[in-house]
Amino acid sequence: MSPTAAGVLFKLASTIAFAFMLTLIKLVSGRVPSGEVLFFRSFFGIIPVLVYLVALGVFPASLRTAKPLGHVRRSVVGTVSMFCWFTAVAYLPLPDATAISYSGPLFGVCCAALVLHERVRAFRWAAVGIGFLGVMIVLSEQVGGFDTGLHGGRAIGAACALASAVLGAIAAVTVRELTATETTGAIVFYFLACGSVFSFVTLPFGWVIPSFADAIMLIFAGLFGGIGQVLMTQSYRLAEASVIAPLDYINMVWIVILSYLVFGDVPTAIVLAGSLVVIASGVFVVWRERRLGILEAKAKAKSADTPT
Repeated sequence: MSPTAAGVLFKLASTIAFAFMLTLIKLVSGRVPSGEVLFFRSFFGIIPVLVYLVALGVFPASLRTAKPLGHVRRSVVGTVSMFCWFTAVAYLPLPDATAISYSGPLFGVCCAALVLHERVRAFRWAAVGIGFLGVMIVLSEQVGGFDTGLHGGRAIGAACALASAVLGAIAAVTVRELTATETTGAIVFYFLACGSVFSFVTLPFGWVIPSFADAIMLIFAGLFGGIGQVLMTQSYRLAEASVIAPLDYINMVWIVILSYLVFGDVPTAIVLAGSLVVIASGVFVVWRERRLGILEAKAKAKSADTPT
């Protein structure tokens, strides 16, 4: 099997692991506060990551860091994003929440242009605009008024999902800055470790002692999240990002299947239509970035070969 094919399989496996994680979180969301869910996801997610680093023979060397404050900054943004995401999952059907979360890469393009001052051409801006149109289509299903009921607060869930996508895009910018000096293992480990600590900020707002069944589901949600992170990391080690990134959208297939089997939820035609628009625009953005990367590499190679 070629490295690229293996990378694709690892990526597909990671999407399945994340889908199981979200399903377990959805199952307990009516009984366990989002901050407490965040703790279990972060704390138990560390275990597979540490096992992975030990198996690679890079533990504890890979955890050395030259930018501890950079990790804290990335962790604060990423943890709030995750908290918003778990809150959204509590209020919305999983397919709806997932569809809104797919706006993350679109916000990522905006952040890259505004924060990193990357040049974004007209084609990518057009794709972003079309993608946001798809998000608005999905949101039109949710925005029917704000209320406080867990099962009636779809507008609240939609707002949280959108906030999670925006914060996730900002977190991605901080990750790109960290990759200049930090290992992937360090970035993931310190994010989960900080997330475990930061989750205690929500303690005064009401944590509960979970039932035995809920505790087991929370632990496995954390483990599946960590396993998904490891599988995704391995996929990027074996194949190009331009090949791997579009496979994120396969997650919607598993989410729809599990949501139907476990909760009886069926996405509406409006949600499916909006999701397809967002997915198509996201795939175009990835393809366009890969195309531009190839052209830039060729231009640099030609420049290097030109005698001076």
